[in-house]
Amino acid sequence: MFSLPRLLLALLVVLSLPAQANWHLDGESSRLSFVSSKNGDTAEVHRFLVLHGKVDRKGAAELLIEMDSNSSSVPLRDERMRKELFEFSKFPEAKVNAQIDLRPINDLANGAQVELRLPVTVSLHGKQHSYSALLLATRLDERRFQVVTLEPLMLRADDFDLLPGLATLRKLAGLKSISPSVPVAAVLIFTAR
Repeated sequence: MFSLPRLLLALLVVLSLPAQANWHLDGESSRLSFVSSKNGDTAEVHRFLVLHGKVDRKGAAELLIEMDSNSSSVPLRDERMRKELFEFSKFPEAKVNAQIDLRPINDLANGAQVELRLPVTVSLHGKQHSYSALLLATRLDERRFQVVTLEPLMLRADDFDLLPGLATLRKLAGLKSISPSVPVAAVLIFTAR
């Protein structure tokens, strides 16, 4: 029969598991999207369908985006963006890295939230650029948390050597202009393993 001290110790070990666990992205429940603008008055929503990610025990966070998974609901546009803009055959994925202090998240009660401002580094098309991201972390339950952007990250094409690809897309589509800046938003769900 269990003694009370052993039972309490076992309970503490079980309760501390998520805090010591690696967190893995639930790619099917997560979303990464951006809005492009053309001809000065038309906006279109794009989404990446395949995402991978994790946060290790030390708070090192990594999000991988498969660049050939972009989707705007227009197949010809998606194919042109993959080939001409993202050059996915040379640059098959983009990456976002950050270092997160997990204590505020691990200390949250289920349903509670905490705002986080932290530096993130985006690696895209062979280039890197750093941003200050304002995020909201919500503890969903003992094994899951959600991170959303409270402000979109504004990515500029010239930071990632994407201006030549934008010029090609503009010519192919017969457009007057395509905005070189896009707001990027994310809803990311992580599960403890």
